[in-house]
Amino acid sequence: MRKENYENYFWQNDLVRLRAMGEDDWEIHYYNRFDTPARRLLDYEVELPPTVEEAKHMTEAFQNFKAGTGRLMFTIETLEGKNVGAGNINSIDEKNGTFSIGMQIDRDHRGMGYGTAAMDIMFRYAFFERRLNKYYGSVLEGNIASATMLKKLGCKEEGRRRQMVYTDGKYHDEILLGLTKDDFAANLEKQRG
Repeated sequence: MRKENYENYFWQNDLVRLRAMGEDDWEIHYYNRFDTPARRLLDYEVELPPTVEEAKHMTEAFQNFKAGTGRLMFTIETLEGKNVGAGNINSIDEKNGTFSIGMQIDRDHRGMGYGTAAMDIMFRYAFFERRLNKYYGSVLEGNIASATMLKKLGCKEEGRRRQMVYTDGKYHDEILLGLTKDDFAANLEKQRG
């Protein structure tokens, strides 16, 4: 079998490579389920204690881009092949050209640019290959890292749902963010110039 040649590969940039979630990725999902603060920011709740069975089931459900799941699930790796997190394109509405993205970078690899680099690849695919027009997402107030990353990629704050999410003993605002294909393309041009 020939070794992969990533020289002209769409699903990578200078920092990360995206690949299909595989059978062995259950362990990293299980590991990340013990990071309650990060999971609370991702899912806006405290999840029940993790189980190996749940981790394996989730990975099996989404591995190899199975049809009918409603999301394209990726494993995020360094260019050396180290698994650093997972991301997915979800809520795709072909009629209106909208989509969302979910992502978690492992606690041991945050703050290194992997999330921004992975989001950039997923945005390029959604906007320039799928012809989608609008990303929409939200962050829980206080999730400064995710809000900063999304704004760096060109997202704009589009609103705030006051006291929308109850977790950690109080109500939190949900901050709505969006990015159009034109805004993303303009941001790419700015970076080149």
